[in-house]
Amino acid sequence: QVQLVESGGGLVQAGGSLRLSCAASGRTFSSYAMGWFRQAPGKEREFVATITRRGGGTYYTDSVKGRFTISRDNAKNTVYLQMNSLKPEDTAVYYCAATTSIVVVRTTPQYDYWGQGTQVTVSS
Repeated sequence: QVQLVESGGGLVQAGGSLRLSCAASGRTFSSYAMGWFRQAPGKEREFVATITRRGGGTYYTDSVKGRFTISRDNAKNTVYLQMNSLKPEDTAVYYCAATTSIVVVRTTPQYDYWGQGTQVTVSS
């Protein structure tokens, strides 16, 4: 089992940047592919990005390609989401998640563990 704790959210103006972090407990962090999801008020939780176990593969939803970067440091049991050129429509609660799936997955049921979320608000 793994526990996930996100941090780094906040209020930023449009065009600004934030870096989210997700710290994982346990000694098997590198056994999990990691993902970031977000949920805006009144909307379903949606996939943002995912990274493979050793960080060799990254995948993004189209709306964040070229602006967001997912990365991980397995020595620190941490996954990051660097968010640049933020837009008001990026406003949401951002969640990190871990999956034991060996294939790339982008839907919430395929992730086994979730953090509590961190709020990101982008003002116009």
